[in-house]
Amino acid sequence: MTAPAFAQLILLAAIWGASFLFMRISAPVLDAAWLADLRVGFAAIFLMGVALWLKRPLRLRAHWKHYAILGVINSALPFLLYNYAAQTLSASVLSIVNALAPIWGALVVAIWTRQAITPRAALGMLVGVVGVVVLVGLTDLPEGHQGLWALAAAIAAPLCYGIASCYARQAPQVSAFNNAHGSMWLATLALMPLLPLNPPSTLPSTEVMGAILALGVLCSGVAYLMYFRLIAIAGPASALTVTFLIPLFGMLWGHTFLDEPVGWHTVAGGILVICGTMLVTGFSPSALFGRKRTQVATDRA
Repeated sequence: MTAPAFAQLILLAAIWGASFLFMRISAPVLDAAWLADLRVGFAAIFLMGVALWLKRPLRLRAHWKHYAILGVINSALPFLLYNYAAQTLSASVLSIVNALAPIWGALVVAIWTRQAITPRAALGMLVGVVGVVVLVGLTDLPEGHQGLWALAAAIAAPLCYGIASCYARQAPQVSAFNNAHGSMWLATLALMPLLPLNPPSTLPSTEVMGAILALGVLCSGVAYLMYFRLIAIAGPASALTVTFLIPLFGMLWGHTFLDEPVGWHTVAGGILVICGTMLVTGFSPSALFGRKRTQVATDRA
């Protein structure tokens, strides 16, 4: 991997790690559905501008069903779940649990294709589960069922990415940019029926609106473009490294801007989750500079 590509990888991890910070700022103020819809809506508008500039036709009539499926399982539903979880859980916890996406992806693919899970992948899944137990089991969750439901939502969100990666294996052949662009529009439409259920009582503050704009434009629109470019110039195996860097930035931003504590259990749980993900994906540090590894497809919050 060249120095510019490595710098882009670090920047992408920093942006995706910041998405959990922005969710923590906006989710306690705005309903989960409203926040998710505004996020994908702003991302769709941004990507439409890029598409017009690049003269990239969306071909919505031909692929709207594909965009709808991808938009729901890869954006609308996981964003809803993360927004709900962000009302309770810290940005550090959310960013670490997000690293379970490749583990969920490997499990879903094994079930879908009826292939046996390799011993290494099984060990990785076990290590990842232990990491979540260490991470959350020693974290002070709110009393009652709120903390448990938030944790369940945070764990289920990366499962959506695993299902999406499995669907993508058999999906119509559409360019990565059009997948991102079209799915954001259909995710926006899919979330609209939920908006009247809990309308906001007051207008969001400037800080909250800034966080929402950052989620949509920066963490969804710009980050997707960066990710696809990184795959093109460095290969999918090197691009997959971003999965292991996101929790580091999630903890950094949460501690720096929200004064979230980072205890030994947070670090230990994060290391276990990342190690489990490495085992499942077959990743090794040498893959950072090579292109001959197999990628387990995954997306980010």
